[in-house]
Amino acid sequence: MRILLICFLFMVFPIFGQNGKITVNKSNKLDSIIKLKKELNSKIQNLRIQIYNGDRENAELVMKEYIEIFKDTSANIIYETPNYKIWVGNFYTQLEADKKLIEIRKKFKSAFIFRPELTEIIDDLDEVNDEEQSNLN
Repeated sequence: MRILLICFLFMVFPIFGQNGKITVNKSNKLDSIIKLKKELNSKIQNLRIQIYNGDRENAELVMKEYIEIFKDTSANIIYETPNYKIWVGNFYTQLEADKKLIEIRKKFKSAFIFRPELTEIIDDLDEVNDEEQSNLN
């Protein structure tokens, strides 16, 4: 008898469960931010992250440290009179660059994202082609 009563109670009480209604309040600004982010990410950005700006000796040390920590060989030392800069990555979307920047800033606090000038990109490609030619010889 007790078993029947317990079974009956388990069958009846779920019928009287809660019927709730959820209301989500969100700002219109959120929609505009999401739309803007999608527009930015839909285009190839060619973004890079600069992690250092200063003298050559420290630039080499910082670059070595970066490669050891992140196992990333995309780091380049760039000379712009009178400073040496370390640029890392070649990101095609803002989201991709943002994610990497968060990771990099844990170690390199002054890192920032930028878009290099077209002439700088061409110079980098020329350097890569020169290195490839010397490796073939």
